[in-house]
Amino acid sequence: MKLGLVAVAVLAAVGISAVPAIAKNTPCSGKKGGIARCQGEKFVCRDGSISASKQSCSASAK
Repeated sequence: MKLGLVAVAVLAAVGISAVPAIAKNTPCSGKKGGIARCQGEKFVCRDGSISASKQSCSASAK
């Protein structure tokens, strides 16, 4: 019984640690609607705004 509780605790810890990787922010995420296109190094969002992301759009497109 004790071994089963330890196994459940370990699996829970592993599952919780994976959540931040799933919830990763990307350029133009959320209400901006995603990436529409690149404009030089910047991401242009579907709502027409320019993303404040530090990532390079041209490097991400490859």
